[in-house]
Amino acid sequence: MPNKSRKILLLPGDGIGPEVVREVKKILEWFNKNKSLDFKFEEELIGGASIDKNKIPITDEVFYKSLESDAVILGACGGPKWDNLEFSKKPERALLKLRKELKLFANLRPAICFKQLVDSSTLKPEVVSGLDIMIVRELTGGIYFGEPRGIQPIKNNERKGINTHTYTTSEIHRIARVAFDLAKKRNNKVTSCEKSNVMEAGVLWREEVQALKDKEFKKIELNHMLADNCAMQLLRNPKQFDVILADNLFGDMLSDEAAMLTGSLGLLPSASLGEKDKDGKIRSLYEPVHGSAPDITGKNIANPIATILSLSMALRYSLDLIKEADLIDSAVQKVLDDGLRTKDIISPGKKEISTTDMGDAIISKLK
Repeated sequence: MPNKSRKILLLPGDGIGPEVVREVKKILEWFNKNKSLDFKFEEELIGGASIDKNKIPITDEVFYKSLESDAVILGACGGPKWDNLEFSKKPERALLKLRKELKLFANLRPAICFKQLVDSSTLKPEVVSGLDIMIVRELTGGIYFGEPRGIQPIKNNERKGINTHTYTTSEIHRIARVAFDLAKKRNNKVTSCEKSNVMEAGVLWREEVQALKDKEFKKIELNHMLADNCAMQLLRNPKQFDVILADNLFGDMLSDEAAMLTGSLGLLPSASLGEKDKDGKIRSLYEPVHGSAPDITGKNIANPIATILSLSMALRYSLDLIKEADLIDSAVQKVLDDGLRTKDIISPGKKEISTTDMGDAIISKLK
């Protein structure tokens, strides 16, 4: 990727975020030193850490740095310390602002059951062994952003909460196109999920996804499934799925459920992508699926693999460094082959190691 700066913004955030992002920074430094890559990376505050210092979840300066970066890697936002703040000032608002203002409309969440960790899943080994699903969630529309919204006083001293679930043809086509394009690189199969039996927006979703498929992606196998049935099928027979396409609300729920099939949230990365600009560059945000985990913060026991694999996704999708992404993925597999485990994925006969040791072990396998 000649003549490109490869600017990466690290936003460690709250809870275990700084601990897992620290391991990503070590890997970036290793690539710079050993592979002559010129990653230019810097750290900034976001979420609760930014509130504590700046009184707001994200400053304009940090926001503009994210606009100018080739990729943004986030640790985690939020925690009980900030639970009593009003809704508009909570740490998580920083993440929603980044998603909306960077126009990150596509959330990619792989759910992969590593062969070394089949026994960590709560499902039978034969159900999850070899599991490899990609969930594509629409991220900037639907009920999380629709207007009108709010809490209003009504008569009889009661209150009413309002959220609006809304999608347009272009929003549906934009996210469906991402799912179909991914399917072409996988097994040519998309399952689109909605609630068309009770929601008009679900009817529109189903009709527009089908229309796009018929027009532009004739060779892709498309199945429509009600979102609640998909939730059930993920537990009954998850390997029937390849790419799952869903709106903001259902994608949020289904991707969390799929994550737990794999045995640990500490293993799963995610990518949030915008559209390509005229130079072919896409705005992007990468983060582990897990949260800030305040109960284990500061204990050096968090699993950094999800954040490290988020870096791998950044190299793959934003920086076009496929070989380096493959190198990271392979290093993670080799460490798991060696029986090294953080506390969340420990099992009999394996060796428990710290967050720092896991990062070091993965770097040793890069060499």
